[in-house]
Amino acid sequence: MKAVVFEGYKTFPVMKEVDKPSPGPGEVLLKVAGSGACHSDVGLFHEYPGDPSGFLTPPFVLGHEVSGWVEELGAGVSGVTVGQAYLVYGPIGCGHCVSCARGQDTYCLDVPSVGHLGTGLGRDGGMAEYMTTYARNLVPLGDLDPVAAAPLTDASLTCYHAIKRVLPHLTTPGATALCIGLGGLGLAGVQIIRALTGATVYATDTKPDAVAVAETYGAIGIPTEGAAERIKQLTGGRGISAVFDFVGAGPTLELAAATVAQRGALTVLGLAGHDFAWNAFTVPFEVNFSCTYWGGLDELFEVVELYRTGKITPRVQVYPLDRALDAYQDLLDGKVSGRAVIAPHGG
Repeated sequence: MKAVVFEGYKTFPVMKEVDKPSPGPGEVLLKVAGSGACHSDVGLFHEYPGDPSGFLTPPFVLGHEVSGWVEELGAGVSGVTVGQAYLVYGPIGCGHCVSCARGQDTYCLDVPSVGHLGTGLGRDGGMAEYMTTYARNLVPLGDLDPVAAAPLTDASLTCYHAIKRVLPHLTTPGATALCIGLGGLGLAGVQIIRALTGATVYATDTKPDAVAVAETYGAIGIPTEGAAERIKQLTGGRGISAVFDFVGAGPTLELAAATVAQRGALTVLGLAGHDFAWNAFTVPFEVNFSCTYWGGLDELFEVVELYRTGKITPRVQVYPLDRALDAYQDLLDGKVSGRAVIAPHGG
């Protein structure tokens, strides 16, 4: 079968023929419906000089944001219906530690026993015609479109987890939010904040067309030039209750720090990476300054319910598998609006 394989750091992935996998005990074989092209993948093949974790050893098939139809059950699997559509919860932990017990494989305490971080992250993922995953990691989609739903597993889940953590900052009268960077994550974040809270949402990006899309979701667009001053004016000098940096680069971190309100929340979700000079006056006092990673399995069920009820809608550009490498190049070139989704079997 065809698959997009990550073969080395600072090396563009390749399309090649690989063996069709077979499900082991507790696993299922999935006919891939959709697989999102995430900037995390770009980090692996374009930005990182080497393995940042020790558990992302090439070669492996990319694709950690996956949906598909169950094709075959491995030994011991029950409660899963062949032919039905499911999302794949990408993180894979040891299954025994306290973090995994509460469905937060993202924060597994025994990653060495697993040997990888998850689907498409050290273990073969969904940029292929078929893949295997654990039955435990499946979330049913019912009659929802699995191709359009694929970004729920990462772009939406990552935002949902980060936003839930700081909900008290977003649910008080007059609360405000700022979304910095309006790619797949940022546009999902705007929708989720609007779905969960009554906060006023501001949104900014270097691309005016991305800001325009955020405005269709109910955000107030802010041009990047002079953004900090404009936001301070709009908030009466108070700053923003909860700032979300979906990029994590130097300029976006500086904007986040310059606009967050005293006793507010500043959450970094982007993985661009940059040194941040801190002193007692860099960030206002008592700001909850944190970074988050992905989300929990239980939260993915909640995200699907938001999609099912029409409160969030992933913005996708669909590519056939034969053009998966074009999708990654378009992502590198800043040509993707929302999320590029590879549909190996049409969509």
